Amino acid sequence: MKYVGEAPQEELATGERSTRNRVARSILDHGPSTAADLAKRVGLTQAAVRRHLDALVSDDVVEAREQRVYGARTRGRPAKVFALTDCGRDAFDQSYDKLAADALRWIAETSGDQAVLAFARARMAVQAEGYREAVEAAAPEGRAEALAKALSADGYAAMARSAPGPQQGEQLCQHHCPVAHVAEQFPQLCEAETELFSSLLGTHVQRLATLAHGDGVCTTFVPRSGHAPPPQTTPSASASTAGRNPA
Repeated sequence: MKYVGEAPQEELATGERSTRNRVARSILDHGPSTAADLAKRVGLTQAAVRRHLDALVSDDVVEAREQRVYGARTRGRPAKVFALTDCGRDAFDQSYDKLAADALRWIAETSGDQAVLAFARARMAVQAEGYREAVEAAAPEGRAEALAKALSADGYAAMARSAPGPQQGEQLCQHHCPVAHVAEQFPQLCEAETELFSSLLGTHVQRLATLAHGDGVCTTFVPRSGHAPPPQTTPSASASTAGRNPA
């Protein structure tokens, strides 16, 4: 027996789930976000977004953090941002993490860590074919943006933006990584990716933050021509240390 209003309630529940998926997807595509930013992107009031965020936090899809500040900190409390949890990322990730990790572990046990790095480099070399074409077709000042678009087409939800503060360059940000969980165990994947970025962009690049290291976004600093990278701020910051730390 159906009760009056049962179907509308069911439709409402479906609509709520759809809106929450949009909110979570916006965080995936743009990285840790404030409620105000999310409200603008999904076309809702901040009050409505906060209600959906509360539900997502309760479901362990999203977590609240203090906004990371690069450079001099301004007065007042840092803004609260919302980032996807590991469970939240799993909902979007279709990769076979366990199978990949088991395969790499077997390679490491039978042939050593350098064999894992050789595999990671070979994997990135295959991906580089499409990326290189996009980057080389762009003007020098637009190459980071061209690489970001190519990465986004492969599911990395990437973007390029001017580096904050006095840094002379750009930040290449990847808000999603299909192999982040595997890279936690095998940082050679990140080392090979960082090497590829340097090769494609024709300059030394520097990792500042990584999803595999527990950060909300993978951030790579790309200096402008003639400018040095910023001082190293984390153990996983430089390309030269990427093989020893998750990146």
